[in-house]
Amino acid sequence: MKKVAILQSDYIPWKGYFDIINSVDEFILYDDMQYTRRDWRNRNQIKTPSGLLWLTIPVESKGKFFQRIRDTKVTGHKWAQEHWRSISLNYARAPYFKEYGPFFENLYAEAEKLDYLSEINHLFLTGICSLLGIKTAITWSSDYPLAEGKTERLAALVRSAGGGYYLSGPAAKDYIEDQVFKDAGIQLAYMSYEGYPEYPQRGDSFTHNVSILDLLFMTGPSAPDYMLSFRGR
Repeated sequence: MKKVAILQSDYIPWKGYFDIINSVDEFILYDDMQYTRRDWRNRNQIKTPSGLLWLTIPVESKGKFFQRIRDTKVTGHKWAQEHWRSISLNYARAPYFKEYGPFFENLYAEAEKLDYLSEINHLFLTGICSLLGIKTAITWSSDYPLAEGKTERLAALVRSAGGGYYLSGPAAKDYIEDQVFKDAGIQLAYMSYEGYPEYPQRGDSFTHNVSILDLLFMTGPSAPDYMLSFRGR
């Protein structure tokens, strides 16, 4: 049975996002959804010796209250150099920065050329998946017909992708209508983020929900050992 997950694209997201990708056969970027401000679409946090630091991609959103994520444009291109400078300054002494630094420096150089947020997020998602050895197909919701209705649209996307199993993020329990998936003959499951082990991290307190860049620079090739979806593989 083909497993499918559907999420809006995030910028350099946390490890849980990649665990969902790694748990399915096809991961659909739901960037036909409305762009939401002050969300994970265009920003994330890294861990520094003095605390958490936000990295935010500036986007054109003023007066564009209903624009889709895929239509959201970035404001200028200096952000890429600024973000890479912050990352390199804070992780220069991390155990695996020398090994992974050039890879991400190249990604930021590529991101600097892109105009749309969705394209930038896709670039980082696919790049990080390649580092982790995740081979899940990543597609776009725009590749498929879109149905009416919040839950109905999700079920239709799964069916259009040839799926019979839908893995959802836990927050969606608040709005998903289980019966819609039952009527469509689709098995519905929710991702659990419980049981993450801690890994070596700088600072006084440990934080799970920072960008996966932190896990990669701190643990290198051992990063999958600290993720849930790789257990038992």
